[in-house]
Amino acid sequence: MKQRILAEETLEKIGKKVILAGWVNTVRNHGGIIFVDLRDKSGLVQVVFGGKLAKEAKKLRPEWVIKIEGLVKKRPEKLINPDLPTGTIEVEAQSLTILSQSEELPFDLGKKKLNVNISTLLDYRPLSLRHPTQQAIFKVQETIAETFRETLKKEGFTEIFPPTIVPSVTEGGAQVFKIDYFDKKAFLAQSPQLYKQIMVGVFEKVFCLAHAYRAEPSVTTRHLTEYVGLDVEMGFIESFNDLMELAEKLIRNIFAAINQKNQKELKMFKATTPLLPKGEIPKMKLRQAQEIIFERTGKDCRQEPDLQPEDEKEICQYAKEKFNSELVFITHYPTKKRPFYTYPDPEDPEYTHSFDLLGRGMEWITGGRRINDYQMLVENIKKWGNKPEVFETYLQAFRYGMPPEGGFCLGLERITMNVLGLKNIREASLFPRDMKRVDIIL
Repeated sequence: MKQRILAEETLEKIGKKVILAGWVNTVRNHGGIIFVDLRDKSGLVQVVFGGKLAKEAKKLRPEWVIKIEGLVKKRPEKLINPDLPTGTIEVEAQSLTILSQSEELPFDLGKKKLNVNISTLLDYRPLSLRHPTQQAIFKVQETIAETFRETLKKEGFTEIFPPTIVPSVTEGGAQVFKIDYFDKKAFLAQSPQLYKQIMVGVFEKVFCLAHAYRAEPSVTTRHLTEYVGLDVEMGFIESFNDLMELAEKLIRNIFAAINQKNQKELKMFKATTPLLPKGEIPKMKLRQAQEIIFERTGKDCRQEPDLQPEDEKEICQYAKEKFNSELVFITHYPTKKRPFYTYPDPEDPEYTHSFDLLGRGMEWITGGRRINDYQMLVENIKKWGNKPEVFETYLQAFRYGMPPEGGFCLGLERITMNVLGLKNIREASLFPRDMKRVDIIL
């Protein structure tokens, strides 16, 4: 069987016959000669059809799947395409096989920029994902996830695979999906939180890439109903500063990897990774941040339990001006606004040893130290209006001894969105879910 090669490999095959297969990206008819840009997973290569093959190639249309055999030749100097990685060569076709035909396209995939609105982008998702800019988003996302995994493996963490069908509400509130589980009641997990805490009692340091679900009855450009969380949990910590130190290491490694592996993708979006200071990412307590916002804008949010989107943008702008950093840690959120397992500040129990990492005006990471005392957890579960017996499996881990521990979660789509400067988080999800869409508009 003759071996097919990829478009990018043609550069090493000048003067040799090759087999290529892929999708017709564009067709240009120059009378007796037909030029086709053939696309495969590696990119584009120009294929030239002349003589008798030109007549057959005239019927080719975008997204038809074809296979060709041909001779790789250098392009004349004046015909080199500097914008194409394979622009110094072309393939002179010697045979053509049509493997599959396509219906007429709803939009032009051959242009550098995909000029469609978000609804069209998602209505034709299997097609729109073929465009180079859409592929670029998920190449960057792959780098983020890959670097997350590699960094934690080097730090001695064990990867786990927690369930997404759970018997209880992890974080309280009404933002959960109830499901019929045979003749019982269950939920889709808001996060893998309870299970990754349990596993600290087994492996000490764990991580997972887990799908999570939030039944938020709203449609915004920054929220998804189903998202991917890059979750971390670790035992034997000294303080929640250990967690922020690890989170910063992850972020720095992710940015370095993107800059090393994804320059082509960054250029497509005219994007850069966020600015980081030479020293540590700045940290400030929530109330300090709110005081700064009041001084800068006159807006008084100093008693609010959280930052609003406009507040997050303002404090990120301040961090950029003051610390030369587009990221900033906000710490010590009120106890009443954090989940029952969050560790209270011993010096001021109304606040917690928790944090958010904000980047470019948006929350990227949420985390903090957890309560590891069994009795305190039981009391908090009751305070938060839940029944301890529902959390029996979770509490068992603490009944039999749990070290000081904590963790955090990075939002995969949020980071992708902000690195590339996307306007809508749905662009950073392969098949986004929200209250109006499950693949199709409901």
